Amino acid sequence: MRTAVIEAAGISKTFYPKKLPPVAALQDVNLIARTGQLTALIGPDGAGKTTFMRLLCGLMKADAGTLHVVGLDVAERPQAVQDELSYMPQKFGLYEDLTVQENLDLYADLHGITAAQRQERFARLLEMTGLTPFTGRLAGKLSGGMKQKLGLACTLVRSPKLLLLDEPTAGVDPLSRRELWEILQRLVQEEHLSVLVSTAYMEEASLCQDVYVLNRGRMLAAGTPEHLCRLAEGRCFSVLSPASFSLRILQSELLRDPCVTDAVPVGGRVRVITTTPAAVPAILKEHGWKKEPVAPRLEDAFMILLHQDAAQERQAVPGLSRTDGLIVDPLTQPVDIEARDLVRTFGDFVAVRHTSFQVHRGEVFGLLGPNGAGKTTTFRMLCGLLPATSGYLSVAGVNLRKARTQARANIGYVAQKFSLYGSLTVYENLRFFGGIYGLTRRQLERRITAVMEEFQLTEKADYVAERLPGGYKQRLSMAAALLHKPKILFLDEPTSGIDPLARRQFWQQITRLSAQGTTIIITTHFMDEAEYCDRIMIQDKGALLVLGRPDEIREKLHLPGADMNAVFIAIVEQARQKGNEGI
Repeated sequence: MRTAVIEAAGISKTFYPKKLPPVAALQDVNLIARTGQLTALIGPDGAGKTTFMRLLCGLMKADAGTLHVVGLDVAERPQAVQDELSYMPQKFGLYEDLTVQENLDLYADLHGITAAQRQERFARLLEMTGLTPFTGRLAGKLSGGMKQKLGLACTLVRSPKLLLLDEPTAGVDPLSRRELWEILQRLVQEEHLSVLVSTAYMEEASLCQDVYVLNRGRMLAAGTPEHLCRLAEGRCFSVLSPASFSLRILQSELLRDPCVTDAVPVGGRVRVITTTPAAVPAILKEHGWKKEPVAPRLEDAFMILLHQDAAQERQAVPGLSRTDGLIVDPLTQPVDIEARDLVRTFGDFVAVRHTSFQVHRGEVFGLLGPNGAGKTTTFRMLCGLLPATSGYLSVAGVNLRKARTQARANIGYVAQKFSLYGSLTVYENLRFFGGIYGLTRRQLERRITAVMEEFQLTEKADYVAERLPGGYKQRLSMAAALLHKPKILFLDEPTSGIDPLARRQFWQQITRLSAQGTTIIITTHFMDEAEYCDRIMIQDKGALLVLGRPDEIREKLHLPGADMNAVFIAIVEQARQKGNEGI
């Protein structure tokens, strides 16, 4: 048996978009993926991960270098390579008007799988993915996690020598992500399957035997997760601040400090990477706070590598001024959103069950839950995009049942899939959305200039939106939503599939907006982002399970210092055991 399933040497690929400078997607990339193992490819948006995957499949040709997959030269024998591998792209092509079984049959037909082979293969795949009870359900009626598992099953209707997965868990909740990775590990162990996966989740990459870090088309580092973690040895610390100092404010202050490489809230504290082991950030000296050493993680090494590589080119998002640090508790501020006994049904199906809560001015409020929990339905009702079946709902002091149009004037909205016009430039998108908000020409030009500067889009003004990396699309969507200075900003999974560096920048922007009095409602599947929220609400099967500050919820669950992934899974699993009565 070959020891390597992928052998890439000196791979380069440049694109030449019309009216724009050439884009060097890959530059002299080397990668070896070992047979029968999980190999991870990680990197920020636009790093070249998807381009590399497509080269492996023979869907495009490299400009330079050699590429062998399962011992075959991809450039010379692309069809032979495609016959030996299976590829699940970011937007896998399920047929939503077909059932689970019909989708499996369709992909089996495409690959020429015999009836005898199907019987055994389908039974195993359905059992492994937990889809056996749902073979008659339409794919369009499945939750996001179930769709991803069905996509994986369709990709594996035949037994490939190599499985390529391009961010397979983007937009999927922690429970579903855990289940999908259990499936992958089982396939590797039982079928000796070789897998190359790109992912934005560093904890997923940590489950792989080898990890490659790609940035701006160049390979920065490679090795086992343990080997890469050594890059952060001695530089990782945990900082605990008093309750009067918000974690997201402390994070922003730390990121302003030149002796800090990275800072992120974790487990009710802020995790800090300093430039040297002995470095002490100024804010810690000022308040007499201590930094406690913690073991390095893969994400720490990843952030160090990105900062080292991009130090000369990346513009840091400005932090808050020191006077903004000790902010007023948002829960002492007036109520901006009130929901009482909120219900939403679709025929006989109850999507949201008698839910009540308040959101205060300037609060960052997180709506969390597994796929299919009812959080998106709740979110859409709050935005005025979907009427409630019953109950009371007011937004910015306006009763949504009586004056939905008036309420919408106070709202900014960023959709999960970024409602941008791909054929328009950054500037043209902003002009279009500004026109919808009714801004005068003078107001609009002033606001476009302001938001492009705030979100670092000025140099991208003439770029067509569809060609922007995910992080820039997110910035443009945020800029468009804030053109009319709304009182309340709704963010529907705005960081789905976006790398850790882009997420840090995004949350610094949210911190500034919140400090300025903007109320933020956010849904997310990155549970670590719940740490940034003043309060979180977790739903499942339409029911409200828990509502409170992250630390209050940890205390209630007797999980001090636990990360929010563990907290989320514990809450949902306990509630399901009790019949979704809440914690």
